[in-house]
Amino acid sequence: MLLALIVAGLIMGLALPRFGALRDSVQVQGSAQSIASAHARARLAAILQSRVVELSIGPDSLVIRIRGVPSRLWSTAGPAAAGVALAEPARTLTFSPVGMTMGISNASFRLSRGDAARTVVVSRLGRVRITR
Repeated sequence: MLLALIVAGLIMGLALPRFGALRDSVQVQGSAQSIASAHARARLAAILQSRVVELSIGPDSLVIRIRGVPSRLWSTAGPAAAGVALAEPARTLTFSPVGMTMGISNASFRLSRGDAARTVVVSRLGRVRITR
């Protein structure tokens, strides 16, 4: 019985750190997907409402607003809610009524937790990709 407990303890000692790394990777990937989804949602909102829409991306929240209107169209918790760090300061992307981003809208958002990291790259043309 004691031998079985020792073997189980050794197996758990080897497996637990890997579960932590897996958890970190899943949280970072989920946060990257949230930013990519918010980008697509903001772009579609601009097209459907034929208005200029702003997407604010920060560590604590992702917020979509119509420019000049104080109320939010949509919002959700940012990466920090999942324990994921956003390396860049908060940033606002602006979408024209045709869905193209306006101004200097190329952006990269570096997300990390533990050893897991992803970068969400947004092009001016609206393409979003997630890299490791």
